[in-house]
Amino acid sequence: MPTRIARSALFAAAASSALLLTGCTVGPDYVRPQLPAPPQYRFVDGTTQAQSLADFPWFQVFEDPTLQGLIRDAIANNLDLRAAVARVEEARARAGIAKSYLYPEVNGTAAYGARGASTTVEDNDTTRQSGVYGFHLSWEIDLFGRLRRGQESALALALATEQGRRGVLVTLVGDVASNYFMMRELDLQLGIARETLRLNDETVAYFQNRLNGGVANRLELDRIQANRARTAATIPEIETQIAVMENAISLLLARPPGPIIRERLTLAERLPPPIPPGLPTSLLERRPDVVAAEQVLVAANADIGVAKSLFYPTISLTGFLGGISGDLTTFLGGTGGVWSLSPGLFQPIFQAGRIRRNLEVAQARFDAALAQYQKAALNSYREVANSLVKIQKLAEQRGAREIGVAVLQDASELSRERYDSGLASYIEILTADQDLFEQQLLLAQTRGAELRARAELYRTLGGGWQPQ
Repeated sequence: MPTRIARSALFAAAASSALLLTGCTVGPDYVRPQLPAPPQYRFVDGTTQAQSLADFPWFQVFEDPTLQGLIRDAIANNLDLRAAVARVEEARARAGIAKSYLYPEVNGTAAYGARGASTTVEDNDTTRQSGVYGFHLSWEIDLFGRLRRGQESALALALATEQGRRGVLVTLVGDVASNYFMMRELDLQLGIARETLRLNDETVAYFQNRLNGGVANRLELDRIQANRARTAATIPEIETQIAVMENAISLLLARPPGPIIRERLTLAERLPPPIPPGLPTSLLERRPDVVAAEQVLVAANADIGVAKSLFYPTISLTGFLGGISGDLTTFLGGTGGVWSLSPGLFQPIFQAGRIRRNLEVAQARFDAALAQYQKAALNSYREVANSLVKIQKLAEQRGAREIGVAVLQDASELSRERYDSGLASYIEILTADQDLFEQQLLLAQTRGAELRARAELYRTLGGGWQPQ
């Protein structure tokens, strides 16, 4: 009997495997949509290079040792990144669950029962025992690809979640760099404000001495002191902004709010070299958000196949192989055997339009995912173009403001010489100092904006983590 059971089970498995291999997968196979792409990025001088900034890891792009240390700490400790990693693990597990439905399900089962009866005529009891044990098999033959399409959808969503993790990582590096550059820009502004305040104090002392000597009037001193107070008021405002940026970086590093140790930015500090943006066509493979949107589109396409497969029959196979026993003491050692094998078919006949509506839902979700994918691609081109024009125009702006600071420094010195010679009034000194202070702050803002624009370009190009 065991040989006969084994042969029957083997024949059923072979027949089921043949059905599975010869079965068709309904629904459309995914084909990447054609998207319009510019031949090269706007605002790029010269011939576009295939090499891109995003091909380099962040530690080759941001060479500041302090910034590198902050980025490493952020990657190791950031809470958003930890949550993204957990979502990836969840999606991978769900993909594994979807794949498991392709295989037979085997469960062990055992049951035991006892029934007793007594008769008053002969005054004796009768007890009967029975038990069954074995393995129960159930298997849905994926003849029309419903389970395979489901696995395809789950795998695509897992890949989309992985790209979401990459997106969090790229954004995290960009945010740390941008906040760091903003903080150093504020440091530069604070240094300028303190140096200007020192010069204002010297000017106040100079006019105070002139007033005490009777060669100046009170109006001059009042105007100079008011200018000094205006400069002093900017210092606590800048210090507040610095503290806010330090706290923002601390949050990215999963630290309590606190100071960030760093070097001070100077107006003479050299900016990073020019950045190659690469070819626009490579952006669709490089940007995590675009790749994630495409994987969502792949999943929606597979879901159409799942919805279409519901119109076709569902074929399942159930079986049992085990033994029987009539005594608890020999429950697992009984000599009796039992087996069963039964295929089944389920064909929807009337569902009041529910299956067709389900297909329409899947098709509508595909259309929405397609629109989101197209939007993500076009938005990526827009963001890169914005970053490139910012870098280009900020460089032009910085050059003009450097000239402005140089001439205003000369004007400030000349105004004092002219005042000492009696050729000008104190108004010239006051105006020159105010203009120089404002122009120095604007120059500091421009240099900080240039650094942040490079960090933003790195983010918009998709960072430096290419998928294997």
